[in-house]
Amino acid sequence: MPYSHRSFPFIRPHGLDSPEARHRVLIVGAGPIGLAMALELAVHGVPSTVLDDNNVVSVGSRAICWSKRSLEILDRIGVGERCLRKGVTWKVGRTFCRDEEVFSFDLLPEDGHKMPAFVNLQQYYVEEFLVDAAEANPLVDLRFSNRVSEVVQSGDSVRADVETPEGNYQLEADYLIACDGARSSIRERMGLEFEGELFEERFLIADVEIDAELPSERRFWFEPTFHSGQSALLHKQPDNIYRIDLQLGWDADPQQESRLENVIPRIERVVGHSEFRVDWVSVYTFQCRRLRDFVHGRVIFAGDSAHIVSPFGARGGNSGLQDVDALGWRLAAVLNGWSPDSVLEDFNVERTFAADENLLTSSRTTKFMTPADGMERLFRDEVLALAAKAPFARAWSNSGRLSVPCVYPSQGADDGAMPLASRPGSVAPDAPLEGGWLLNRLGGRMAVLALNCEMPHIESADVMAPPVTGHLRDRYLGLDTSAVYLIRPDQVVAGRWPYPDPAAVEKTISSIWRRG
Repeated sequence: MPYSHRSFPFIRPHGLDSPEARHRVLIVGAGPIGLAMALELAVHGVPSTVLDDNNVVSVGSRAICWSKRSLEILDRIGVGERCLRKGVTWKVGRTFCRDEEVFSFDLLPEDGHKMPAFVNLQQYYVEEFLVDAAEANPLVDLRFSNRVSEVVQSGDSVRADVETPEGNYQLEADYLIACDGARSSIRERMGLEFEGELFEERFLIADVEIDAELPSERRFWFEPTFHSGQSALLHKQPDNIYRIDLQLGWDADPQQESRLENVIPRIERVVGHSEFRVDWVSVYTFQCRRLRDFVHGRVIFAGDSAHIVSPFGARGGNSGLQDVDALGWRLAAVLNGWSPDSVLEDFNVERTFAADENLLTSSRTTKFMTPADGMERLFRDEVLALAAKAPFARAWSNSGRLSVPCVYPSQGADDGAMPLASRPGSVAPDAPLEGGWLLNRLGGRMAVLALNCEMPHIESADVMAPPVTGHLRDRYLGLDTSAVYLIRPDQVVAGRWPYPDPAAVEKTISSIWRRG
């Protein structure tokens, strides 16, 4: 059955009757990034008010591929396991040239992780689960049918003018986070523009309901016979919905290509029959662009309002959740008086670095998928021909490098011969512990992980000393016999030492909080 959108009621805000007290944080946009932002702030004890001009979750599946890191973030804010139960788990991708399989890959060949490599789940389900969690959280004030029409900053606050079905009112807050998407009205009103590249290429997205049991894997075709000279992608979603992406070319008319009489024949050629129902259709243009800076005084941008990439590689919604991951604990530290507001510049540095990495990767994907005539096309065709025979060439074949968490540039201590996967700047690798999982015990506070050694009390961090066996040993010790790790509140490794050094750990913590 098609997804049934429920309408969320408009609840008359207090501001329509009398001025409201100053808020801590206003979040504009109740999509997955805005809702996750509110729940992440709540983890740190910070209340927020979420304003959205709509009263339903997203129409159409939109973002569907949620990476392992996104699932870990969603798990930390309370909806990860619900997403896992509903979604389609996958880790295998298959790449075809015309009708022949060139190669396949496994995104998570090892076990010992709570979350899988990817889960396919329509954005409207993710938003629904986040709305339920937000409505159950006393620190989240969720207001539907509240449209922000203006944003004005003063020295120490930001004011939002809000329009509702019953009148207009104003809100004042310490900070405002713009999570209002690629067409951000906040960004437009502030006169901020994206920088980057707009590619002359269009793709058709169609969500199709088919009574079939295709494997739970990613399938990508270069120049298939069912879509000659172009490329195509197939993903399985819950409820017998399949995502089909078809390259159209720059000359395609988006309005004409979105008409069902033009969509249906294309889908028939893909699936080989007409026993399907078109659930949602969209035509998009490849873009790889971002704001120069994500922090503008008291207004902070996150998700698609800050950066936008082509969808191949699942880097849109996943990178937005990593914005949430990097911002929440820092903003909480500022609001709780633990850090000066200059700590937000660290968020800006890390996430613009990550955005540039995503933009570069997506740009390379686009040029490989849609090469210009001449050397680009010759290189692409030769790589695909070689990849079918030579494993080393498969790394050059690019149908969308799948989203992985960015490894941030780090000044954290990195002594000893410990594994690359747990180096400073990287997300702490998960591992099974007795009765649970490592990442479920990390996050929200600074944590010190003491492995095969005694670590003195650290006032500003939780100290953990789990038994060191199996995956935990392999992912954190390597050739060393003992180690101490400092893990940030967003589960990112901040430093590691082969032996206890409380003074060095305390100094690193102070530098992260920008104290002194």
